[in-house]
Amino acid sequence: MNCVCNTIRVDRGKTSYSRFKSRIVKRLRSEITVASSPLATRWQQSFNREFDTVCQRLPLDLSPTPENSSDSEQTLGELETTLTTQVSPDKPKQHSYLQPGIVPPPAACQGTNPAADNENKQEVSLKLCDEKKRAPDKMPGLCEGSAYKASADRPHPIQSSPVNSDCTLPELEMKLDITGLRDDYYLNLLDWNSKNLVAVALNSSTYMWNAKTHKTLGGIHFNSDTKYVSSVAWINHGNCLAIGTSDGEVQLWDVETKKRLRNMLGHQSVVGALSWNNYILSSGSHLGLIHHHDVRIARHHVGTLRHQKSICGLKWSPNGGRLASGSSNGLLNIWPSDPGVTVRSQPLQTMAHPTAVKAMDWCPWQSELVAVGGGMKDGVLRIWDTNTGSCIKSTHTNSQICSLLWAKETKELITGHGLPKNLIVRWDFPSITKIAELHGHKGRVLNLALSPDGRQFFSAAADGTACVWRSKDSEDTYQEQGTEKSD
Repeated sequence: MNCVCNTIRVDRGKTSYSRFKSRIVKRLRSEITVASSPLATRWQQSFNREFDTVCQRLPLDLSPTPENSSDSEQTLGELETTLTTQVSPDKPKQHSYLQPGIVPPPAACQGTNPAADNENKQEVSLKLCDEKKRAPDKMPGLCEGSAYKASADRPHPIQSSPVNSDCTLPELEMKLDITGLRDDYYLNLLDWNSKNLVAVALNSSTYMWNAKTHKTLGGIHFNSDTKYVSSVAWINHGNCLAIGTSDGEVQLWDVETKKRLRNMLGHQSVVGALSWNNYILSSGSHLGLIHHHDVRIARHHVGTLRHQKSICGLKWSPNGGRLASGSSNGLLNIWPSDPGVTVRSQPLQTMAHPTAVKAMDWCPWQSELVAVGGGMKDGVLRIWDTNTGSCIKSTHTNSQICSLLWAKETKELITGHGLPKNLIVRWDFPSITKIAELHGHKGRVLNLALSPDGRQFFSAAADGTACVWRSKDSEDTYQEQGTEKSD
């Protein structure tokens, strides 16, 4: 028997093992499933996609070599700019930054329909809203597909309903068109980093917007009609951006040098959530797996955690001591800071909810507290003590909570809601009483991000608009520092 096998190897051994392996890997890259469904063929599931598609020995500050780059072309390019001037002579010029592209339309409800992605295609862009397109019967800042930039000589653009008339309401500083934002409740498509850069994912592209200069720096584009960006997260300090994709990739990009640093494989479904803890990047997929990646080493995949259902929320605590993970079956798990964990590891605490745990965040000044917003059939805002696993505060919002963040400067909570009102609500803490309602969107507010100084926040909604909100007292801070704001 051994003799026969050796004869076959000698007679037909024209293809080396390395060549055979490279063909299999190439086939995997081109045919891996990209739907939200975890279904895959048996030969795809049996392949251990552990290693990078870029050079394993690359340090974090270098770009991948061309021979090791991905087959599908991905670029980080400068946007084409077009200049438009406002009609009003007393206002400075506004710039629109537009990058057209062909992308699938957003889905209409929680989750997406990948089967319909190729049927209809629409433009993708991130730009300042154009006041000329505003319908005359629309209130400023609430126009369809239009835009508004707040100023002292125009009416206040938001409808606010303060509970306390003495409270300080944030102002709508700017409104942007973000054509291509996927209307998917389970994705995390927005983040704001320590360098004042906002990353927003618009289908198969990711745009970086400078919150100081109000200019779009560039975009990362996947030349694919089916592959889309499913999550984004900035490293804690620096310009390294992590991008999760619909086909299970986790990519690292240096937006300053405009180079892709790594392409870390391992997931076999949509990567819907990302969170950094120093150099450990945690990624959660729709198959319910959480992977810990140490981005400093070649064998980046150092640990794995498991949920029974898909991961839609993932947050490391501010001190890096614990990881909170939320799944579509309503479980909030609290894990210790142990990157080398295995799938058999058990959480420190498990808190059950009636709906998916997507909108959640750690309290910046009380590290043991986590706030969670309930989905469409729940609508309850809860504050959990992760030391004891008990709910210390809760209130009914009568609305789907799609996004949530803590504002450290004002010691309050901010929630983004879906139906019926598609609004933003500010909550006092610890009383959890409503301070004000902010009406700046017509679609559900899917994502919120807080600025580094805690005085601004960015909201992105399913109606294709984004709003930049600023605390009133932060205007004085800008003037004292002598900072010139670009229009």
